[in-house]
Amino acid sequence: MSVAAAATPLEMAAAVLPGTPAAIVERYATLAQRAETRSFGLIEDDVIVLDTETTGLSHRDSELIEIAAARLRGREIVDRFDTFVKPSGLIPEEITKLTSITNADVAHAPAAVDAVASLAEFVGGCPVVAHNAAFDRGFIEQVPGGADVSDIWIDSLALSRIALPRLASHKLAVMAELFGCESVSHRANADVEALCGVWRILLCGLADLPAGLMRRLADMHPDVPWSYRPIFSFLAAEEPDAVFSLVDSRYELLKGYEEAEIGSAARVDADELVGVSVPSREEIEECFAPGGLVNRMYPGYEPRSEQVQMAVEVRDALATSTHRVIEAGTGVGKSIAYLVPMAELARRNKVTVGIATKSNNLADQLIYHELPRLAREMDGGLTYCALKGYDHYPCLRKLDRLARAQEIKTNRDPADTLTAIAVLYAFACQSPTGDLDGLGIRWRSVNKADLTTSSRECARRLCPFYPDKCMVHGSRRRAARVDVVVTNHSLLFRNVAAEGKILPPIRHWVVDEAHSIESEARRQWAIKVSADESRAVFERLGGDRAGALGKIARDLALSDAATLFMGLTVKASSSAQRASLAMAELFDAVRELARAARSEGGYDNANMWIGNDLRDSMVWAGFEEVGRTALDALDEATKNLTSLVETVAEEKPDLVTDVADGQRRMRELRDGLRLILDGADDRYVYSCQVNRRLKAGGECLTAERLDVGEALAEEWLPEVHTAIFASATMTVSDSFDHFQHAVGLDRISSSSSRSVHLDSSYDFERNMAVVVASDMPDPRSRDAYLSALETLLVDVHIAMGGSTLTLFTNRRDMEELYDRVEPRLAQRGLALDCQRRTTSAKILRDRFLSNEKSSLFALKAFWEGFDAAGDTLRCVVIPKLPFASPSDPLSCERGAREDRAWARYSLPEAVLEVKQAAGRLIRTSTDAGVLVLADSRLVSKGYGKKFLNSLPAPHQRIEVRQVGRYLEMWRESHERR
Repeated sequence: MSVAAAATPLEMAAAVLPGTPAAIVERYATLAQRAETRSFGLIEDDVIVLDTETTGLSHRDSELIEIAAARLRGREIVDRFDTFVKPSGLIPEEITKLTSITNADVAHAPAAVDAVASLAEFVGGCPVVAHNAAFDRGFIEQVPGGADVSDIWIDSLALSRIALPRLASHKLAVMAELFGCESVSHRANADVEALCGVWRILLCGLADLPAGLMRRLADMHPDVPWSYRPIFSFLAAEEPDAVFSLVDSRYELLKGYEEAEIGSAARVDADELVGVSVPSREEIEECFAPGGLVNRMYPGYEPRSEQVQMAVEVRDALATSTHRVIEAGTGVGKSIAYLVPMAELARRNKVTVGIATKSNNLADQLIYHELPRLAREMDGGLTYCALKGYDHYPCLRKLDRLARAQEIKTNRDPADTLTAIAVLYAFACQSPTGDLDGLGIRWRSVNKADLTTSSRECARRLCPFYPDKCMVHGSRRRAARVDVVVTNHSLLFRNVAAEGKILPPIRHWVVDEAHSIESEARRQWAIKVSADESRAVFERLGGDRAGALGKIARDLALSDAATLFMGLTVKASSSAQRASLAMAELFDAVRELARAARSEGGYDNANMWIGNDLRDSMVWAGFEEVGRTALDALDEATKNLTSLVETVAEEKPDLVTDVADGQRRMRELRDGLRLILDGADDRYVYSCQVNRRLKAGGECLTAERLDVGEALAEEWLPEVHTAIFASATMTVSDSFDHFQHAVGLDRISSSSSRSVHLDSSYDFERNMAVVVASDMPDPRSRDAYLSALETLLVDVHIAMGGSTLTLFTNRRDMEELYDRVEPRLAQRGLALDCQRRTTSAKILRDRFLSNEKSSLFALKAFWEGFDAAGDTLRCVVIPKLPFASPSDPLSCERGAREDRAWARYSLPEAVLEVKQAAGRLIRTSTDAGVLVLADSRLVSKGYGKKFLNSLPAPHQRIEVRQVGRYLEMWRESHERR
């Protein structure tokens, strides 16, 4: 390994997460040098470092094509293993491009079973280190004899997250470059060489963690087999007397940090300013001119008139304390357009401004790319932070408690929970602030509730980390002292519901990706009474011998007032048990209600509107009787729990945290049930949900705000000086009316807001085609429609050579067509995937993006926010217009109150969804693609013009039998360019 090539402190500072303390950066920058001389004894004696290459990412249908390994003793590689592996089929073209492994290379290679047998002989049972070991191990162990290779697999990817928690990326290639190791080339032997160098870096990183932490990790849950335990045990032996305290580690880390990083003064509430200093239009235009601020941020930047226009619009809104709705087409560069004037306002006036996004992708882009560049180039600098909900941060009190608990309650591999604990300890010891989202924890195997908290559950003053050493409250304190806060839509609307008690007093907002905020606000403000929440509350409370109530009974059994406490505990426990039984009967009644009322919905879930007709029925009368019984039981239990909490808190306040949380949650269940049973508050839509796939569980009663715009106009817009709503999809047939109504701007003075459309800087007419299959049968004639759609989909996929995303509105049609179409495409060598219930959206995305010729049938999760630039995605097919179901409770309630509800709400919402789906195609100036619309109602119904006039490119009406030929010609013409 060449230490001379390792990153300098300045380069390392750019490779770590923003906000990393300088001491941590310096420590990382010297790791390569220290690894050259450090000895790790037995844990680096006879270690096998391994990597594989395969025909794809899926263990189900991909195969090994190369295995490489090296035997490490100390710093030396003493032996090597490398072999091609002959797969049963041909190597996909994209894999050959990536790895340079050809079919000729593997033609005479050993079969997988022989290659793995030779590997097992080479390994000889020694520990195996691999980056993302589950991937390599899975491919090796699915070969007969593969399980004999080794019993100990060490995942260097997970270990790197423990050893170096502040790195922005833990990819092997990134770490190899940072620490001067061999470069990665997507060949197994080269990757092994790189990992041999990185391995010792990781051991040094672990040794740098606080004294005593290695012992804490090595000793926790000794009954759980965990491959990292021997490493931690060895390192712990170097400091046998060290005692670890996370509280002390946080204290040392945070000493002087905030003052050094962001200053000590809280920002001013803009409401208290006499006048606001805003940059002039000329100053904003200069920022985007050649040699200006943006040019310094991005040396190759070329000014775009639409971007400058948007920046000036944002500046004008700030100067006049008015609002803006800005539809900015793809390629305008809207994030920089709003960041520049917003940042200038914050810096000049010492106020905090807010940016709210829908997706984590955009939030990460702002926090890790745009804002750091802006901060470096702005005169006087710029401070910023991300702020998310409670469940995005580790609860350090729970972390300590879980590490010391007697057992781990999980249905999955408990070793994954131990790894999560280790990652979080290391992260907390080196991170003044930060969240869970980028830590790579396998939440499908780890119970997130064991390591996070909620606003209701948080112990606050009873917690040893509160407030400064807590990552949740520390982030909130920091947010009150920075120029720019980046958050998400959900937290913004939770803050509105909490009357501004979550976020700092921010009076200037940009709401990006604003097309979806109405539905997000409705979701955040929904009041739910669910079987899952009810069960969780009663399980947490327990009884007089178990759970939170049992703990109080045990801990106070010897106190002077033991008789009083025991009496209150027994009374609370008994009433909680009665309430639990009553709620179980309630949810049985919910299921019966849905069955008796013949509720509609998908074939997985029933979603039933609770309207006046249902409330007047005999079915409802029977249900309401059960509901009132449950309500009385909840009321009694809530009162008894309140008495217990108030009495015990006087003597032992630290004992009542969990019971107080249960009491609060039970009170919310009671109040929500009363609201829904009464049904008197006409601001809400009432409904119930049942999972038809389960015999029990998943039942829910819901109350949602009907008119989100009214709530925003009354509860949020009056509290802010300027709100900038930005998105690429807001207008319907060039009209902003639907969006303005959705966010409440039509309920305030017309002079206080302005709407602006800015065209995309991309050439949609040249690069995008819109095809309407004009003679498709009506979707309501299901058999004829699906038969024609099958023919169309096969033709489209063959003509485009794959690279097609088909977006369905229901699972039943999607799965039936997949079963028909996939075998026909397979005969042509085209891969087709499907969004099955058991497959995660992330796995599908990764699989799609890794193969330019693959195609995907998908549902709602892929209609927006899915980016696949270049040839990976060249065609989007929309089989059916995405109208809301007529039986959807919101549609039913609107229809009952307004005669033209469908045209006013369902139609424009469907138009915007189609615009969003079309937006998946053109993500860069060089992208080209085709949108195929397979719903003939676009030409047979008058409302079809609304859809077609809202798309960024003109459309062609083509018969189904000619669509394939048209696409072939389109593809040929674009590939010649």
